[in-house]
Amino acid sequence: MKIRYLALLVLFPFFLRASDYNAVVLEQIKSMPQGGGYSASSSATANLRAAMTPDAGRLEVNPAHAMPSYCSGATYLVFLKTLGELAKRGEISLSPEVIAALRVQHQRDGDGAWGRWNANGPGTARLFAELGVGKNFASFAEARPGDFMKVFWNDNIGSREHGHSVVFLGTENRAGVEYVKYWSSNIPGGYGEKAVPLSRIHRVIFSRLEQPRNVSRVLTIPKSDAYLASMLTHDSSWQEVKQKTNIP
Repeated sequence: MKIRYLALLVLFPFFLRASDYNAVVLEQIKSMPQGGGYSASSSATANLRAAMTPDAGRLEVNPAHAMPSYCSGATYLVFLKTLGELAKRGEISLSPEVIAALRVQHQRDGDGAWGRWNANGPGTARLFAELGVGKNFASFAEARPGDFMKVFWNDNIGSREHGHSVVFLGTENRAGVEYVKYWSSNIPGGYGEKAVPLSRIHRVIFSRLEQPRNVSRVLTIPKSDAYLASMLTHDSSWQEVKQKTNIP
């Protein structure tokens, strides 16, 4: 028993590092290009599709192809790069079928993995909840750098919202004003970091990657999520968002 206990003590730091997926997310951000301009055009989406290419069954992402870019596409590439890196390390397994299901195609909002991530409202958080790849929450007190974050610049959720898909980098105080730092594709420059006063943000949803192996469930979720599809023309309430995304 004592020998087994000592072995666990030796391995414990390894398990901590292996489960720190936020650190892997931040590593992928460092490898992303800078700038490239911002555009939410159909050609930008075509470039986003071209940035992900199956290579001998591996998930390979070349974000340099996805320029100019837009916010949800930028964060989705970081998500894919994180999964690809974890697969290379042997921490998760990605079948050719799962890789195909993760690819950006011509999905409408709510359809497939990309259509969920790209949808208005809690798109990323809804995908996390359906797949069981991590937890969703709405408190800055719980947030850690490397969490995916949906920012709402107004009080609307859905068709009338004004939002931003980013990766949270932390907060800082500047001359008595609290700022929120994040990475995304930002207007007008494209890929890069930005900081805004906390007072500008009306609401946030954080999504933390904790169980990346569960991404294989992408093969079993419904083809379309009616709730997210409705966000194109309808609004949602905060109570409904919490229910749909398992926010406590």
